[in-house]
Amino acid sequence: MKLVPEWKRCLRMFSVQAMILAGAVQGAWASLPDEMKATVSDDWLRYGTIALMVLGVIGRLVAQSSVDESR
Repeated sequence: MKLVPEWKRCLRMFSVQAMILAGAVQGAWASLPDEMKATVSDDWLRYGTIALMVLGVIGRLVAQSSVDESR
């Protein structure tokens, strides 16, 4: 296994940002009290997280000037 050349700039990658945000959403959801969870449908949470992950995959496939600027 070999790291990508721009691994040191991973936090600038949209794909990494989207995956971190998806994890943060799930973590925040887990820490909410049940009374607050009752106000939001589980479907919204599920589809929102899936959308963030799909955007992360798409972001990995797109050239990003903030990551590739040193090439």
